[in-house]
Amino acid sequence: MKRRTFITTSAAALAAITLPGCGTPAEEATAAVVQKLTNLRTAHIGIGNMGLEDLKAVSSHGKVIVTALCDVDSNYLEAAGALFPDAKKYKDYRVMLKEMADDIDAVIVSTPDHTHAPASMQAMEMGKPVYCQKPLTHHVSEARAMRKMATDKGLITQMGIQVHSFYDYKLATLLIQSGIIGKVQRVRAWSPKNWGTDSEAPTGSDPVPETLDWNLWLGTSAERPYKADVYHPGNWRKLVDYGCGTLGDMGVHIFDTPYNALALDVPNTIKTECRAPNGFGFPVNNVVTYTFPGTKYTTDEFEWVWYDGPGAPDADSEELKLPNGDVLPEQGALFIGTEGTLLLPHFMQLPKKIVDGAYVDITTEIAAVEKEQNMAEPVRDYGSESPKHYHQFVDACLGEDECTAPFDYSARLTETILLGVIAARFPGETLHWDNATARFREEKANAFLDSPYRTF
Repeated sequence: MKRRTFITTSAAALAAITLPGCGTPAEEATAAVVQKLTNLRTAHIGIGNMGLEDLKAVSSHGKVIVTALCDVDSNYLEAAGALFPDAKKYKDYRVMLKEMADDIDAVIVSTPDHTHAPASMQAMEMGKPVYCQKPLTHHVSEARAMRKMATDKGLITQMGIQVHSFYDYKLATLLIQSGIIGKVQRVRAWSPKNWGTDSEAPTGSDPVPETLDWNLWLGTSAERPYKADVYHPGNWRKLVDYGCGTLGDMGVHIFDTPYNALALDVPNTIKTECRAPNGFGFPVNNVVTYTFPGTKYTTDEFEWVWYDGPGAPDADSEELKLPNGDVLPEQGALFIGTEGTLLLPHFMQLPKKIVDGAYVDITTEIAAVEKEQNMAEPVRDYGSESPKHYHQFVDACLGEDECTAPFDYSARLTETILLGVIAARFPGETLHWDNATARFREEKANAFLDSPYRTF
């Protein structure tokens, strides 16, 4: 096993990263943004479950030509191939990108988290625009590297947080930035979803299904025996080697609007309350407290508290009690400001303002924002709203729009999320993060900023 790491103080070294099994990209390869395209030929890496939904959403754009499909599971590959019989099929994304370099214009990455960066980086090295599912990466070092490469190459990029383009989230962002509750001093956000487990790593091994290439599924992660129903297809989000827990799943969606609205960067401190780490699965319940540098939309001392797992959030918190004894939405966020509180359910519901324990009518404020921003009427249908975020990426590649969740933004959001994931390794301890050096003050925590890359 060879130690490979994305994090470095050398910009030149970052730009020169190549991944295991990747050849050096042709020097003449250029980003799709340089050319004016009439159609977008797409290659899709990971086409099972959410990957299939991504494939359907991207291909619903009238100017998309699905050109290549890749998955390590032949069942997924055959199912997607039946929908797009003219697309070439691959099980190894490295082979696909090499062979199809001249025949594709953009790449969509919808794999488990641990493969996001390896696949995306190879595509970007070739000058291809990339749409990558959330969270953008599995490690902080990868997020920094992907952000830098996208910027250096001037690539069109988008992270898969489709609700970013939904009406209510855009409205809440504009209302907060208009000062509807004054300066925001704290955010509380929550999801009762459970991408955690107290189970220990299984022993022994099971026969690998003929339909699965286990080596390719592991990719750059450490060698591990296959166990049925543990890793693929469904439970990898719970496991520290492949996913990012509930924080890395729902947290990215629910963090997105407050993070964007408040123009936040990465945090100063992070503290997680959870069970002791077991090295295999994420804790079931987590409470993560961040402090951030202040912005023009926040007070100087700004705090963010995240709750996840069954029973989340903490029902005893006075700030989380709603007027009239109303029950909190199952998932959502509260902005606590100097002039009131704004409740933002997740998702497809209007935000509500609360002052002195009572709801306040903000119809006038909403109408003003809608008129100023020329916002269309809200559509309360996920099926029709979800493709907008994907189509924005396609249109940007065609020179007809701009992405609102590019890697320059989404890498910082992902870094924030991943710092909370790392803090779960040290329950109850406050970790101090240095944005300039991308290092913790606590040296022991720096070991989790990256991980060895297996040659596969």
